[in-house]
Amino acid sequence: MIDVKEAALGQRYCAVRDFTRHLCQPLATEDYVVQTMADCSPTKWHLGHTTWFFETFLLAPNLTAFAPIDTRYGYMFNSYYEAIGERQPRPNRGFMSRPTVEEVFQYRAYVDRWMTTLLGDGQASQLESLLVLGINHEQQHQELLLTDIKHVFWCNPMRPAYGAKDVPRAAAIRPLRWLEYEGGVLSIGHDGQGFAFDNEGPRHQQLLQPFRLASRLVTNREFLEFMEDGGYQRPELWLSAGWTTIQEQGWSAPLYWEKFGGKWWNMTLAGPREVDENEPVCHVSYFEADAYAHWRGTRLPTEAEWEVAAEALPVEGNFVENGYLHPCPASGDGLTQMYGDVWEWTRSSYSPYPGFRPAEGAVGEYNGKFMCNQYVLRGGSCATARRHIRSTYRNFFAPEARWQFTGIRLAADA
Repeated sequence: MIDVKEAALGQRYCAVRDFTRHLCQPLATEDYVVQTMADCSPTKWHLGHTTWFFETFLLAPNLTAFAPIDTRYGYMFNSYYEAIGERQPRPNRGFMSRPTVEEVFQYRAYVDRWMTTLLGDGQASQLESLLVLGINHEQQHQELLLTDIKHVFWCNPMRPAYGAKDVPRAAAIRPLRWLEYEGGVLSIGHDGQGFAFDNEGPRHQQLLQPFRLASRLVTNREFLEFMEDGGYQRPELWLSAGWTTIQEQGWSAPLYWEKFGGKWWNMTLAGPREVDENEPVCHVSYFEADAYAHWRGTRLPTEAEWEVAAEALPVEGNFVENGYLHPCPASGDGLTQMYGDVWEWTRSSYSPYPGFRPAEGAVGEYNGKFMCNQYVLRGGSCATARRHIRSTYRNFFAPEARWQFTGIRLAADA
């Protein structure tokens, strides 16, 4: 008989792989191959890389009968695993017209068939940690697939639409309120129960001073007030590196914002839309988030403050499954929008927790090697899978990054 746990793992594997294919349905073949900047990868590459992960870390070491469909794919679809071997440079992934999109889907189907064999051999429980890591890795790339194709479509003068449900509009939202937290010596980090990425642990104690946290995310209306007050022209509001960046890049508004006929419009996955002032501002960098907080006389939360406030809340919000693929206006009382809508910048540098040890072997390169020159974000976004997120989840990006669904929640000392 098939073990119930193993059957559930197999079903989850198939569901996640099928959802990736579902996300590709609105795309034309030509859309799969475009790379518009070094941070973005072509859709075709995401499809191949997630498949390569299962091939490399599960099939090749555990099925003696398995043979690669094409040995060259290891070079094409490796990302940054130095221990595995050389790879196509990240900025040049868009140069790969071959393998074709059809061949990449054949590669996915080939690996899926072998994964069915592997999981049917009664090895699912034995390989559970690697299998669940691969599933979560694919969910990360589902989000990247959406954010990258949004950048591709924004760079296209035709401004094509990927397709998404209409975002619910709100005539008004509740004023921002401040929620008080006592602080103290508190525990943060994953406790080891259930899946987590290695960078989420170990759980440890941290001293927090009393603090306040904003009840909701910063809106477009509130960010427009910053812009209209000369926020992008006032060096006293900006970190030095941030001021240099906005001067070099010519930033005067969030990414995807353009002004036509005296009104601001933004590019969405449903195509261009007039900016809704009640929606959370998104596609802002750490530098912009920090400058806005400085302008308001506040600050960004630390990741520990964010986690302490979020850990008792249910994981509910606007996720990829909702189909909006865009942040929605706040609703409800109390602490809202902690999960979904936009990744929330924290003022915490991405660094290891006390006692952190990367995993042995190539899998250990997954997170630890990037703990430098980046900032932590929390909470997930409208492109994140609901099951993928939790209160201890640590995302991280460079402070100038804007192409992800990144936004702002304010904090202050009590």
